[in-house]
Amino acid sequence: MALTQSNMFPLGSKAPDFTLTDVVSQKKMTLSQQSPAKATLIMFICNHCPYVKHIIGKLVSVAGHYRQLGVAVYAICSNDAEAYVADNPANMSQFAVQHHFSFPYLYDETQQVAINYDAACTPDFYIFDEQLLLAYRGRFDQATPGNTSEVTGHDLCQAIDALLAGEPISPHQFPSIGCNIKWKNQ
Repeated sequence: MALTQSNMFPLGSKAPDFTLTDVVSQKKMTLSQQSPAKATLIMFICNHCPYVKHIIGKLVSVAGHYRQLGVAVYAICSNDAEAYVADNPANMSQFAVQHHFSFPYLYDETQQVAINYDAACTPDFYIFDEQLLLAYRGRFDQATPGNTSEVTGHDLCQAIDALLAGEPISPHQFPSIGCNIKWKNQ
């Protein structure tokens, strides 16, 4: 595991479109063809990362709560599934079912989506407004496997709450930290 920070994709950027397969339903999903949402949360996660495992219970709860409020939620795994078998589509599907995902878990086999989002680590979070313009990127909260902070989702929730209320989101945002994305041929 190489501890890595988010690259902090520029605020105001348009969400790069993608077409990826949900590992549970086996349905292809294209971002630009989804129903309009009040906000869209895109997160890069994987099955084996201790940083993802540390927050997964609260993350699933937070995502479910905001989905009920009209936020679109997508989880994407971009890791090299040949080198990291725990992150292959079959294991992704089991992970999603085990943790009761209420949102699609998409497989980025070519890793092009991660490249387009300048994603660097798992977990890595992006919140887009209703025009799919980036309003927040960064961490879930300050909790990590190596500290004693409670897993709350505070930073992410604060940003989504502000966006849904039509209030400004602080531009002072902290990068996420976690395991590096496992790139092919590296």
